[in-house]
Amino acid sequence: MQYDYIIVGAGSGGCALASRLADSCPDATIALIEAGPHTDRNLFVNMPLGVAAVVPNKLKTNYGYLTTPQPGLGGRQGYQPRGRGVGGSSAINAMIYTRGHPLDYDEWAQLGCDGWSWAEVLPYFRRAEGNERGADAWHGDAGPLTVSDLRYRNPFSTRFVQAALEAGYEPNRDFNGADQEGIGFYQVTQRDGRRCSVARAYIYDRTRPNLHTIADATVLRVTFDGKRASGVEIVRGGRTDTLEARAEVVLAAGAFNSPQLLMCSGIGPAAHLQSLGVAVLHNAPEVGQNLIDHVDFTINKRVASIEPTGFSVRGIARMLPQFVTFMRHGHGMLSSNVAEAGGFLKSRPTLAWPDLQLHFCAAIVDDHNRHMHWGHGYSLHVCVLRPHSRGAVTLASADARTAPIIDPRFFSDARDLDLLVEGVKMARRILDAPSLALHGGAELYTHVGQSDAQLRQTIAGHADTIYHPVATCRMGGDARSVVDPQLRVRGVSGLRIVDASVMPTLIGGNTNAPTVMIGERAAELIVASRRDGATGRSTSPRGIGGMAARAA
Repeated sequence: MQYDYIIVGAGSGGCALASRLADSCPDATIALIEAGPHTDRNLFVNMPLGVAAVVPNKLKTNYGYLTTPQPGLGGRQGYQPRGRGVGGSSAINAMIYTRGHPLDYDEWAQLGCDGWSWAEVLPYFRRAEGNERGADAWHGDAGPLTVSDLRYRNPFSTRFVQAALEAGYEPNRDFNGADQEGIGFYQVTQRDGRRCSVARAYIYDRTRPNLHTIADATVLRVTFDGKRASGVEIVRGGRTDTLEARAEVVLAAGAFNSPQLLMCSGIGPAAHLQSLGVAVLHNAPEVGQNLIDHVDFTINKRVASIEPTGFSVRGIARMLPQFVTFMRHGHGMLSSNVAEAGGFLKSRPTLAWPDLQLHFCAAIVDDHNRHMHWGHGYSLHVCVLRPHSRGAVTLASADARTAPIIDPRFFSDARDLDLLVEGVKMARRILDAPSLALHGGAELYTHVGQSDAQLRQTIAGHADTIYHPVATCRMGGDARSVVDPQLRVRGVSGLRIVDASVMPTLIGGNTNAPTVMIGERAAELIVASRRDGATGRSTSPRGIGGMAARAA
């Protein structure tokens, strides 16, 4: 079977790219290949509160990866839920819409990623966004990705915001506006109270005759004609086939699976590939390296309240009428993303940007909700926004169906643990403020009066990812980077990467919206390349960005 473009991975970058490419090039055929199933009729995907059931369990829609034992976490294996299905991780995430800080993208440009400064990527954010609050200089209101305020807010989420103000932190109504710092309610990728995954936003919105979504198909490797990508080898229903690409192959399989596929295809650190019997097509030492992830620690507090938080084992009996309300109207507790409120804080007032992020959950969320507790309570997540620790993704096998080896090396740089200790202390100021303190309760693992040494030990025993791995196929202007600023894989032709793995640094926030932006930008880069291949003209990335600015 032949297509013009083959996109591997129907996640945040892949869906945005496939949709825009199909619309911009009606004469081109596009195959969007996804290892997991369709998600349009999956109740636990489309019902926002379903995140509490989907994230903790390895399912058809969740790879549920484990890391190598982490010395910095007391020898524990970390848990890495990743979306497996049309929509990718946007089908199982907490739907929080944040973009990071403008300085994050200016740093990308300073690192040699021409065309990726804040001024140049903002039009793509606006183009993707359909914000129900309306359009302004920061936001778009006509894009496919619906961004809305939560239809339901738990009373304890409101108390958290009030307690933060009592503790001296500033309020913030829009973390994606003029200033990121402060505390407030998150906006979410929901439409009519239901999850608006990238699949719903970009793929299931309408049928495109030139876009073919192939679900339940695992890509084993990229095929090459010499050093030009010519297609992919897939297995589906026990049958192995080769799909051919006349123009380009695009990997959009995420920070773990895109480097895995490169290495299975012969692109990566030569010695590592040879040790597994993989023929080396191109020696690329940085493939799979530079893994960065947000390390997070959760303060859990059990409360005995006459007005329970609701999201608990004891609260299950209350869910039947809530289910009816949700199914009929898209309102009520089941439209909650659990992590309704939070914010961005500076550990020192002299910093140029916040270096800590909070997520408040009106439920006891312990070990990714894999450890359930009887009774009511709430949780306050604290994460280090720009960690110094660097990890790696390597192959366990030359077979792409085998999970890769994931080693984030959490706390391998002591500065990350130092900052998390400070962040927990700052978070406790909020818990001690009147609006929350008056409800009493007891913390599960931490307690007031802990020494720094005791707190460090507690953090090491319970910290883990908050699901934002990036940078394993780093973009850059230097020859060692895996992809160039137009997302083309170095050392070969006809192959790009369009997902969070290309981020050169980890942005200060949740990574779904930036990955969608990368997909939007990639579409224009590819369309320009297609047009200029026909006309013989060249187009700079800045000129392409101008097209998006006019479109936005």
